[in-house]
Amino acid sequence: MSLRERLAQGASQVLTDDLREAEDTLGSGPKDAIKRSLHYLLIEEMGTELSMPDVDEASVRASIHMKLRELLERESTPLSAADRREISADVVDNILGYGPLQSLLGDPEVTEVMVNNADTVYVERRGRLYLTDRRFIDEAHLLRIIDKIVGQVGRRIDESSPMVDARLPDGSRVNAIIHPLAINGPMLTIRKFSQEPYTISDLIAFGTLDQRAGEFLEACVRGRLNVLISGGTGSGKTTLLNVVSAFVPDDERIVTIEDAAELRLSQSHVLRLESRPPNIEGKGQVSIRDLVRNSLRMRPDRIIVGEVRGAEALDMLQAMNTGHEGSLSTIHANSPRDSLARLETMVLLSGVDLPVRAIREQVSSALHMVVQLQRLRDGSRKIVQISEVEGMEGDTIVLQDIYYYDFTMGVDENGRFLGQLKGTGLRPKFSTHLDDLGIHLPSETFAYEPPARR
Repeated sequence: MSLRERLAQGASQVLTDDLREAEDTLGSGPKDAIKRSLHYLLIEEMGTELSMPDVDEASVRASIHMKLRELLERESTPLSAADRREISADVVDNILGYGPLQSLLGDPEVTEVMVNNADTVYVERRGRLYLTDRRFIDEAHLLRIIDKIVGQVGRRIDESSPMVDARLPDGSRVNAIIHPLAINGPMLTIRKFSQEPYTISDLIAFGTLDQRAGEFLEACVRGRLNVLISGGTGSGKTTLLNVVSAFVPDDERIVTIEDAAELRLSQSHVLRLESRPPNIEGKGQVSIRDLVRNSLRMRPDRIIVGEVRGAEALDMLQAMNTGHEGSLSTIHANSPRDSLARLETMVLLSGVDLPVRAIREQVSSALHMVVQLQRLRDGSRKIVQISEVEGMEGDTIVLQDIYYYDFTMGVDENGRFLGQLKGTGLRPKFSTHLDDLGIHLPSETFAYEPPARR
């Protein structure tokens, strides 16, 4: 008996219509139609078992494989052993995994997955976007995958709350938006994290920075300086934050605060806090600002805020100014100067009536350094500036570049940037503080390197 006959006997007419539509629209023929019908049939037959809380995945997977073997044996369409294995793997991925995205999430070269709609899936490889041949069965299938992802971390997405930030179990960042806000259908964006957390050696190998700058950043973190990592979307801020956080000594108590928990620190004394959106009644929200305030009562040696983007900026600056040295955070900005201007704006969002000069004095006394990242046209991610916050001069915060990226070196025949991170020759004022702590940086660390041309 074919699956079409099976559907006609045991499933609804809607499923039969879906099978006919699949055969009409899917160019690869009956194999895709079989995958589609098997998917719906198993969801219909095992819906209760699949939706049970704390379900044992191993037993469910075994049950699915058993049903698949039974159904495929009844299928009259000629199928090779390889076809049967492919169909079984795809159906299991669709039901227990993340469907068409499963293989993309397992591909180490893929750094971002972007689902524009059920039929259009892009990926980022080496900083460039590529259209894939992956597609979902329909919008309902895509919505089920989105709901599965956000449900794993206690979030929800529906018409009353049509956009959500979440994460995968490995820490990969997820954003989803659906009707009525998404006109073209449900949209899903996943920024992948590597299976093994990157180290400073990896970033040096990628060309994000060089050995000298890596040693300098390590000294700054070990010396308990307050560092702000700035950059645009997708420039690698969280990756760099995760890397430099590894330099925090293992005997310190670290509190991490994030919208969606992404940081993966290897130290033994790490307390991870994650914000919570409001419930369906609009209550129960716990913001980043609430968590920053609470963290001050947890006796932290270090406070690491995944990203500062609102009124929590004031509380973070106050924490940095009241004995919580060595704090780290990221911010969206196009330059170190812009990042300080954004901090001012965020402090004003807190509702506290402070004059601008007072805010700038808070910023200049709290921060020691700003690290600027940029994703270049060739897809590479580079540190393009490391600037010291020297203090106030009149009403202006003084910034002094310690390192700069030399764009004057041009590009090669493949469009890849040839520039390097170079020293300005200026030794930061906080190097005296590092010396007092026994962290000595040789003068070569800050040696001047002129640009290739003017």
